[in-house]
Amino acid sequence: MSNENTKTETAPKKSFFKGLKAEFGKISWPDKDKVTKETVAVLAATLVLGLLIAGMDFLIRIGLDAIL
Repeated sequence: MSNENTKTETAPKKSFFKGLKAEFGKISWPDKDKVTKETVAVLAATLVLGLLIAGMDFLIRIGLDAIL
């Protein structure tokens, strides 16, 4: 059996943080207008789905009360 599977190579912490900083530099951050539009879209979708689920819950409750 060989010990190839037991070898582990670890990078120094300084190299890791340098690489992390370089990767953060490559990120293209969205502008404020885009973030605002997407936030409004998420909130609107959440509100609509919440109302839909509440309405379905109400109708199911009424139906079950009528049956039972």
